[in-house]
Amino acid sequence: MEPTRFLSCLADDFARLRAVAATDLTAAVPSCPGWNVADLTRHVGEVYLHKTLAMRDGAEPEPWPPAELATEEPLALLDRTYAGLLAEFAAHAPEDPAGSWYAPGQTVGFWMRRMAQETVIHRIDAELGVGVPFAPVPDDLAVDGIDELLKVFVEYSAAGWADDFNKILADAPSWTCAIRTDGAAWTVRTEPGLFRVTDGAADDADVTVTGPPAAMLRWAWGRDLTGEPDGVAVEGRAEALTPMRRCIVIATQ
Repeated sequence: MEPTRFLSCLADDFARLRAVAATDLTAAVPSCPGWNVADLTRHVGEVYLHKTLAMRDGAEPEPWPPAELATEEPLALLDRTYAGLLAEFAAHAPEDPAGSWYAPGQTVGFWMRRMAQETVIHRIDAELGVGVPFAPVPDDLAVDGIDELLKVFVEYSAAGWADDFNKILADAPSWTCAIRTDGAAWTVRTEPGLFRVTDGAADDADVTVTGPPAAMLRWAWGRDLTGEPDGVAVEGRAEALTPMRRCIVIATQ
C-alpha cells in the first residue's frame, strides 16, 4: 500500500472511532479486558502523541505516558493528538527518518502504516464495546494488517525478544499453519525456538484458516468476539493454532 492510501484509511477509521466512542464512553470493551471506551479512547490518543514525538525527536519517548495526559478528557485528547499526528506526517516525506522499535522500519512511512493499522483495530474495539455493527474494512488494508501482524509484530519480536516467546515455544510441538484470504496467503511455522512466516500457504499444513480479508483480520487480532459467523473456516488440527495465537498475544500486549 502507498503512504497516501494508509493516510486515507487512517482518516476514515479515526472518524469512525471518534463517532462510535462518543456514543458511550462508559461501555466495557470485551476485546480489551478491564477497559471501557474512555480508556480505549485515551490509549489511542496517547499512541498518536507517542508516535508524533518519535518522528519529531527521532526516538520513541521514555518514560511514557506523561502523567498530565491522565487528566485530559479522552475525546479532547484524541482530537488534539490526531491533529498533531497529521501535522507531523505532513511535515515529512515517508522516507524521512523516525525512531521506532522496529529496526527495519526507522522511517515516517513505517508510522503511517502502523497508525493506520492501530486505528482500524481500535475502532473495531470501540464497535465491540458500544455494540454496533462493524464498518467495512477495505480488503487492501485488511490484507496488509494481517501481514504486518504476522511479520512485523510476531516474527520480528519472537526473534528479538526470544526469552518472552520461549515460554510458549520451548515445549511446543512443531506445527505448520496456513492462512488464506482473498489475494494473499501465509504459512506460519512454530517449533521450539522458532516462529517463522513465509508468503504462500503450504499444501501440507497441519491446519488451514480461510476467510475474507476483514473477517480474517479480526480473527488474527482476536477481535472475533460477537458470536456471529464471520466466514472464517478452520480445517485440520485446530490445536496447531495454539502456539501461534499465544505468540500473537505476547507480541501485541
